[in-house]
Amino acid sequence: MRFAPLRAEHLAALELQAGQAYMGGDIRTPGYAEQLLQGQAFTALVDGRVVGCAGCIEPWDNRGILWALVSADAGRHMTAIHRAAVGFLAQSRLRRIETFVDAGFAAGHRWVQMLGFEREGRMRAFSPDGRDFDLYARVK
Repeated sequence: MRFAPLRAEHLAALELQAGQAYMGGDIRTPGYAEQLLQGQAFTALVDGRVVGCAGCIEPWDNRGILWALVSADAGRHMTAIHRAAVGFLAQSRLRRIETFVDAGFAAGHRWVQMLGFEREGRMRAFSPDGRDFDLYARVK
C-alpha cells in the first residue's frame, strides 16, 4: 500500500463500502473534491487501485473536520489505513478535531473510537438526505 495526495479522479474511482454507499453520487458531483482538497487529503492505493481517501479540513484555527471514505474491499488493508490515521492524528497541531459518523454505521463508530474520538451527541437529519449522524471529537 502507498499513500498519495488526493486527486479528484481518486474519488471517482472509489467503490464505497456498504456503510458509506449512499454517498456514491455525492462524491462524484462537481465541486465535492475541491471542497475536500482545501485541507490535507490523501489516497490509499493498492496496486494502483483506490482503497480509501481521507483528510482533514480546517474551518478555522485549531479546529479540524476529519473525513474518510473507504472502499468495499479495504478490509484486509484496514490495519495499514488505521496506522496511517493514527500517525496523521499524532502529528496534528490542531486542538480540536471533529468527525461525523452515520448513526447506523457500527463499524464507523468502532473505528473513530479506536482513533481516540469521543461521542458528543446526535445530529438529527444532518445529511443531505436526512440521515442522523453522531458527532465525535478529539480534543488535546
